[in-house]
Amino acid sequence: MSSIHITDIEAAINYWRNKDPSKDGITLSSALRSLAHVYALMVHFHEEEVSIKGFPSQAMEAWMAWYESVEDTPCIAICSTSQGDEICKGCGRTFQEVQDWTQMNPSQKRHTWRRITMENTAWRFNRYLERASLKAIKIDMPD
Repeated sequence: MSSIHITDIEAAINYWRNKDPSKDGITLSSALRSLAHVYALMVHFHEEEVSIKGFPSQAMEAWMAWYESVEDTPCIAICSTSQGDEICKGCGRTFQEVQDWTQMNPSQKRHTWRRITMENTAWRFNRYLERASLKAIKIDMPD
């Protein structure tokens, strides 16, 4: 089942709040209103995800506009799956996710992004940069 996580709905709402702010502080744009309606229902029913099947078309258009504004791939051009690792050290995706990325729908890609962000172990989340900086500091510092 393809679904959208509530954090992506929140991100899309914030995108639209910045893109098309309320002119009077009360009324919302139609895109924002449609996303807010979905968000309110999710909160009311304590749902973390909502199925894209039956997702209101106007809310989906608004969500897709936000989706098109975010980075598509987590790849940082350091791919350890090509070296035989099941999980890429660079981006955090599994070998299968790397292979299937171009065929994945936006919902599937966002689920992968959420997982690798929550795991926070891939080098793309500054681990590589931090390690390089620490090495440089050790080299430059006298004993």
